[in-house]
Amino acid sequence: MMRLTDYQWSRNPRGLHVQRALITPLDYSRWSQPNFGWVKLVAAREEYVNDALDFMNMGITPIVRLWRPRFGAAPFNAELRALTDMYLNVGVKWFEFYNEPNLGVEWPEGFEPDWRNTAGVIVPLMENWLVWAEYIISRGGYPGFIPLAESDNLPFAAIHWMDAFLNYMAQNRFERFQNVLANGMYVATHPYILNHFYQEVPGRGPTSVRQPLNQRAQEPGWHFEYPYDPFQQSLDPGRTVYGGTRLTPNGDPVGLIAMGRMFNERARALFGTQAVPVVGTEGGIWPFPRQNGPAEQQDTRYPSYNHESHAEATVAMFEWIARQAPPWFFGVCLWKEDDYYYPEGGHARAIDRLREIPPILKNVPAIDVMGEGFVPGFGPFVGPAPIHGQADFHMMILAPGLDSRFFFETAQGYWNVFRPVVVTDTNLIEFIPNDRSLAVTVISPPELVDTMTSLIQERYPNVFLDLVISEDTSEIAALFNERARRGLRFG
Repeated sequence: MMRLTDYQWSRNPRGLHVQRALITPLDYSRWSQPNFGWVKLVAAREEYVNDALDFMNMGITPIVRLWRPRFGAAPFNAELRALTDMYLNVGVKWFEFYNEPNLGVEWPEGFEPDWRNTAGVIVPLMENWLVWAEYIISRGGYPGFIPLAESDNLPFAAIHWMDAFLNYMAQNRFERFQNVLANGMYVATHPYILNHFYQEVPGRGPTSVRQPLNQRAQEPGWHFEYPYDPFQQSLDPGRTVYGGTRLTPNGDPVGLIAMGRMFNERARALFGTQAVPVVGTEGGIWPFPRQNGPAEQQDTRYPSYNHESHAEATVAMFEWIARQAPPWFFGVCLWKEDDYYYPEGGHARAIDRLREIPPILKNVPAIDVMGEGFVPGFGPFVGPAPIHGQADFHMMILAPGLDSRFFFETAQGYWNVFRPVVVTDTNLIEFIPNDRSLAVTVISPPELVDTMTSLIQERYPNVFLDLVISEDTSEIAALFNERARRGLRFG
């Protein structure tokens, strides 16, 4: 069972998101000179494998998101697994799968996602994410829970989506999700915090607000805990991430730690957690103010910010994370590289300030992720469940040297009756959800029987194994034709 101190990372909460996928090699100085501790990589292929290794050697922790356009709730398939393995094999631990599914742009054209669409949205997202997460943990990695766009508009409202996710897990996959929580999961959030921060006026108390031109990064009095900060509470008392006031019917998630706090509170109530790590894998003070451009003031109750004050506040935000944020909040990756480093040359004032001021490392306490009373199981189990009655799935595995054409040429009649999944790779057994059972028929020549049996039974003890041992094509054809004639799936 994990503690917060068991997670391996730089302890430096500063992070920067790459411009996009498929840009390599990266200019590492853009991370090293401003003293960043995180780098968010969006990988379409293996383009960032070497970069990830180089960053780790520099003491910068990579987070890898597997990117496919309009991916929706598609499953973690063999192609994505092979890509993931490339990053795992060089030592990457932090991963993301799925991105802001409460926005239509992340789904196939024409599909309108809605948290109330349980069968079409919540179920496939949760089931496919859980299979992926269990695989990441089985390889020693940290799977990120799905980040949401921090919207308060129906049907995109982040708090309703998060509740739908967690309630589904509690009602349908309680033990599996508990095991994932206990064994390395973290929560990915996207805290684009707008102007929801301020610095107190010296000597005038926690609800006083300095004007932007007077803000100083290394002076005290900063507040990034929106919507729980004293200024906000003086304006709309009782407001929380869940809402709770007339002005917030769909919650108020637009704060640095708001969605992370929601997850931790809900997970504590539903699953018995104590502190689940949270990383803002993209976000920061946004929209980004251009040099000599207009000031930004999305929430008119709070001060605006311009290019200069944005730089002070960005440094202050990272120092606040290190010193004052909850112990489970590990940092944020600024959105994004080409905002902070201009394509036409030059860089933002925030980069200068981050270069000038050394980072403060976060002192992470040794808090158990799970609370008292949690009884660890065997950890997340990769592979099918025991069979009770009849197996849920049937897989036909061909030994090395045989291919699917061989099977269909010799046993087409059998396949027409029983329709097993025909494969040549035993590793595909791991894609069977571990609350479903599996029977496997193996066609093997005599000399490979021991190898095939060992590959399956040692790794997947719950699988029912049906061996067909022969290298004679006509003999195999006769056996399967007889099974089909008699209606026998297995011999």
